[in-house]
Amino acid sequence: MTHDLPGTMRAVRFDAAAKTLAVQTVPVPRPGQGEVVVKVAACGICQSDLSQLDGHIPARLPVITPGHEAAGTVAATGDGVVHWRPGDRVVLGAGRACGRCPECRVGGGTNTCESLEVMAFHYDGAWAEYVLTDAASLAAVPESVPLEHAAVLADAVSTPYGAIDTAQLRIGESAGIWGLGGLGTHLVQLARICGAAPIVAVDPLPAARERALALGADFAFDPADERTLTRIAEATGGLQVAFDCVGRATTMTQADRALGPRGRLVLVGITPDPVSVGPEILFVRNRHTVVGHTGYRMRHLEELVKLVDLGRLDVSGSVSAVLPLEEAEEGVRRLRDHDGNPIRILLRP
Repeated sequence: MTHDLPGTMRAVRFDAAAKTLAVQTVPVPRPGQGEVVVKVAACGICQSDLSQLDGHIPARLPVITPGHEAAGTVAATGDGVVHWRPGDRVVLGAGRACGRCPECRVGGGTNTCESLEVMAFHYDGAWAEYVLTDAASLAAVPESVPLEHAAVLADAVSTPYGAIDTAQLRIGESAGIWGLGGLGTHLVQLARICGAAPIVAVDPLPAARERALALGADFAFDPADERTLTRIAEATGGLQVAFDCVGRATTMTQADRALGPRGRLVLVGITPDPVSVGPEILFVRNRHTVVGHTGYRMRHLEELVKLVDLGRLDVSGSVSAVLPLEEAEEGVRRLRDHDGNPIRILLRP
């Protein structure tokens, strides 16, 4: 049903050639077969948004609406959508199945697609009043969970949750986390919930380290301190899992050196830096594993909503600021400059 949708809306548009952001009036999308239009309540500003704005991730479209961490209410549904109704409170998964890869051809869908199309990169995102998405890329949000908190779950919490799944982190295993921005801060919380022990947080910012300790880290160290690797070894005997949420050659190398025998290094941060784990002889001798991780599955998002609903996970402190669409550039600046040490800055249409 689309008859209640307005004709136009406000949206933040990124011009890839000019590298500019501007709020423009654009048509409200209409849902096709199996699609849903969501009225956006809030959408986060993510480091990967900055990577596209800064050119580290090449833009796929000449002009696009950024934003892939969104929650809101269903505004209209397309033909074939039977599980959603206008007014339903939802959080949006940040991708849709390509429909062409081998997994999609056998009906795998979003969770197993080998060439997932990502919101705000392959198609318009949610720094807007309305956004179009697949019906299969939605998770229900109960009344007990504020939509601003649900928006934080989409990527900022679900990607590190997926990384824990990728790492196959087990109860009692030691875990190190490099980079304590949005991804790393939530990894600390989730590793605690999953029973990791001890948890080591690594970041150059004192405020970020203090925050990690308050949220459940057992130790917090400065990566620039020459004693950090020694201290990690003393605290853990060698990490069993290390998560690199920064993605720089220096952090990859340091994280790998902090691992014990048969340790697993999980690369979560997205940067243009080449993968580097230091001297090959050390990597081979210690039988380390390195694996890349991106994104999450819809069940991860649904499980996180349940954890927040039951009070097991508190993301209320993750909302660092809520700004109107017209202040998108200011939000980007704060994240880029680490102004106020933000976890997540949200835009509210």
